[in-house]
Amino acid sequence: MTSLKPTKGVLLVAEPSIIGDVSFNRSVVLLAEYNESGSVGFILNKPLEYRLKDFVPEVQSNLMVYNGGPVEQDNLYFIHRIPELIPDSIEISNGIYWGGDFNAIIGMLQEDRLREDQIRFFLGYSGWDSNQLDQELEVNSWVVAPNNYKNDIIGKSYSNFWKEKMIEFGGDYVIWSNAPENPIYN
Repeated sequence: MTSLKPTKGVLLVAEPSIIGDVSFNRSVVLLAEYNESGSVGFILNKPLEYRLKDFVPEVQSNLMVYNGGPVEQDNLYFIHRIPELIPDSIEISNGIYWGGDFNAIIGMLQEDRLREDQIRFFLGYSGWDSNQLDQELEVNSWVVAPNNYKNDIIGKSYSNFWKEKMIEFGGDYVIWSNAPENPIYN
């Protein structure tokens, strides 16, 4: 399988060989930044048992919060596709934006004007130091895949995302798509 080079906006799909890594086992990560200083991404398919209202008491939003990765898990991050409503956003690619004016978000949440297909919240992020991600790619920890969903990825269902990517990759990956998460259960 031919793998793309990492760049902002692509997906990092955990290889089936990543077993026992609580954060990255069966993860699909949206790469938000990739440069010589390091890389940043957000795990898209690891929902937490929390809702946004659990972290932002002034809103009663039931928007789901995801585990974005093992770095700075005491901070809330977000990606969205509505830069016209959230000033100071930074475009990742394909109409996907990162960050912006959180007060604008609070106002929209209080007015119940945000939907799950527009914004996704994360506790923490996935981060790699300079060359660390490249080293992980060299030892086949990740498959770099295009984000064919573009900004619709924000509303993408998380439940079978990794499995869907394995089937899409074909070949031996299809076998892994049905394997139990813990190989002991096999």
